Amino acid sequence: MRQVLDRASKFRRQPRSRLSRALRRDGFAGAALAFAVALAVSGCAELERQGRLFSAPTPPPIDKPAPPRQENRSSVQHKELLAQFGGEYQAPVAERYLDAILAKLALASDTPGQAAYKVTILNTPVVNAFALPSGNLYITRGLLALASDASEAAAVMAHEIAHVTLRHSALRAEKEREAALISQAAGVIQSRQKGEEERSRQRLSVASFSRQQELDADEAGVKVIARAGYDPYGAARFLTALGRSSELRAALYGKRKDSMSFDIMSTHPSTPERVSRAVAVARQIGAPGIGQRERNGYLSAINGVAFGDDPMEGYVRDRKFTHPRMRFTFTAPEGFLLENSSEAVFGVRQADNEALRLDTVRNPQFESLEAYVGSGWVDGLLASSVKKLDVNGLPAVVAVARAGEWNFRLAVIQSGDYLYRLIFAVRSLTDEADKRFMDSVMSFRRITPEEARETHALRISIVTAGPGDTPESLAAQMTTPNRPLEYLRLLNGLDENEPVIAGERYKIVTE
Repeated sequence: MRQVLDRASKFRRQPRSRLSRALRRDGFAGAALAFAVALAVSGCAELERQGRLFSAPTPPPIDKPAPPRQENRSSVQHKELLAQFGGEYQAPVAERYLDAILAKLALASDTPGQAAYKVTILNTPVVNAFALPSGNLYITRGLLALASDASEAAAVMAHEIAHVTLRHSALRAEKEREAALISQAAGVIQSRQKGEEERSRQRLSVASFSRQQELDADEAGVKVIARAGYDPYGAARFLTALGRSSELRAALYGKRKDSMSFDIMSTHPSTPERVSRAVAVARQIGAPGIGQRERNGYLSAINGVAFGDDPMEGYVRDRKFTHPRMRFTFTAPEGFLLENSSEAVFGVRQADNEALRLDTVRNPQFESLEAYVGSGWVDGLLASSVKKLDVNGLPAVVAVARAGEWNFRLAVIQSGDYLYRLIFAVRSLTDEADKRFMDSVMSFRRITPEEARETHALRISIVTAGPGDTPESLAAQMTTPNRPLEYLRLLNGLDENEPVIAGERYKIVTE
């Protein structure tokens, strides 16, 4: 669907959007209804994209000695990571718990004299972690939700620290510079075809180099957590959870399972490869059952941590999207699944191959909404279809565009200094489909300050299973609207037919 909307839109640069704090691409630039639901399962720069979809760069290598800790907290990298990942999330109990794990890892590391690391929790559901040579280690609350016990969290942190101690970032940058020079030289002294072949070989070389770094960091991390007294199999369990999370999102958004695996140009090995390697390293240390998992302590530490989108940056509940800070809401047509990303709100309707996108831009000060719609913002516009209407007291314009075999129903709604742009894509714009789309357009409205104040985040809640409880009965308590049973199993590391155990504690999602 990305190519579909690319053909439909010319993507002229627009003023910066405020639909989310992380929105960095304006207007319909790069507009796509591909959700990037292939979650990048990597253990470092992008462990997994989940919830809000960020495309955050890996922090650049730092080869200079780290300045004092206090200066690092206000460093450019620290500020950039906070800006890209929703800011710092305040969870003192969880932070102290993670810092205690780090203290154990430091004593067990290969370089026990190195500067002590300290955790910052990032306010995003994206599953990610970073470690910087400065002594800052970052973990997203999305990762906290996915990890099932202390050994899994320890494995992630040990993996990230291993990247730093092994100087992976600097070595990878050096390898990329070397490959670029070789490719450039090949293009000068050889034919164009030979030059392209050499560039392909160099890209493969860099990808292989990066994959090996991931495996090396996994191995180092497993050994460190074992020496710290944690279950060395925690790394394999967490990597398995990442793979299951990827599969669940693929099922939700209709991406084929075979397209989720990494191709040969991927910068990281696939989850099955990493799981098998992590298990092999753990088996060299001992049989399953050794080391501490500390599940109860971990669950107590993350009890109450927010789950999913930060509601003040917009959130999805079933087919409804609400943005309390910008004070608007709209409801997608029946059968759509919505996702709030860093670019826009996206939606897909699996059965009928339909999609939608909503974003916002500052009013570019055209004479009228009709002039804006006809300004070249969208390709294939049918001028005769442009019509003015009132959407719950807000001026709006709707239109139709066509590109190849695809039809698009467009709506631009003005509210104050901003234009809200809805685009629906469908192969056949039947009367029924057009009515569904127009009903969704007409659902757009401003919300009152009282409605905005009533917004509540979803949270991780820890419950104890009773004698008669089953996965289904615990899932019935979940607020997650789509596939609560699958999410219950995912968040608690339960296999498909694995029961819950009376007296054991489990994560559920509640308001």
